[in-house]
Amino acid sequence: MNNLKLIKPALNLKDEYISFYQEWRDSGEEMVPWVITKDPSDFRAMLAFLSNQEKGIGIPEGWVPDSTFWLVNEYSRVIGAVNIRHQLSPFLLRAGGHIGYGIRPSERGKGYAASMLKLALVEARKLGIQEVLVVCDAENVGSERTILRNGGTRDVDFVEEDGQVIKRFWIKDNNH
Repeated sequence: MNNLKLIKPALNLKDEYISFYQEWRDSGEEMVPWVITKDPSDFRAMLAFLSNQEKGIGIPEGWVPDSTFWLVNEYSRVIGAVNIRHQLSPFLLRAGGHIGYGIRPSERGKGYAASMLKLALVEARKLGIQEVLVVCDAENVGSERTILRNGGTRDVDFVEEDGQVIKRFWIKDNNH
């Protein structure tokens, strides 16, 4: 666990990332965070898309700039992905939060999510975000535990139109 780090998406990790992407696709599960749904077959185009997202170039109206990082181990295996939104739109304030993250299916239940969120909070602070909103579906007990383990304080739930309950948590920078 000590050898984990967040890195910006990079061309030299193409094979590792495609392995990550394909494993998730093959699982049939919802791909989280949303940026990993982007087809990596044109890898350079995907990297350019992620870079533009971070710079706020070409983002749809109502969206905000975001930064994507990959969680890698000492062997450069892509374990997970995290997406940090630089600010909150009205939608993100209700149901998306600042940080979305996911661990590849074969690596879940090993504590990687808690480590990744901890590292992502450091990156959020670098972006000037002192109070970070993190959300999860009500039935996602593992994600809720991860958020609480990283200092999350429960806020009011948001109920989507279909009845889905989104639990909302704030994590404050304890250094300020």
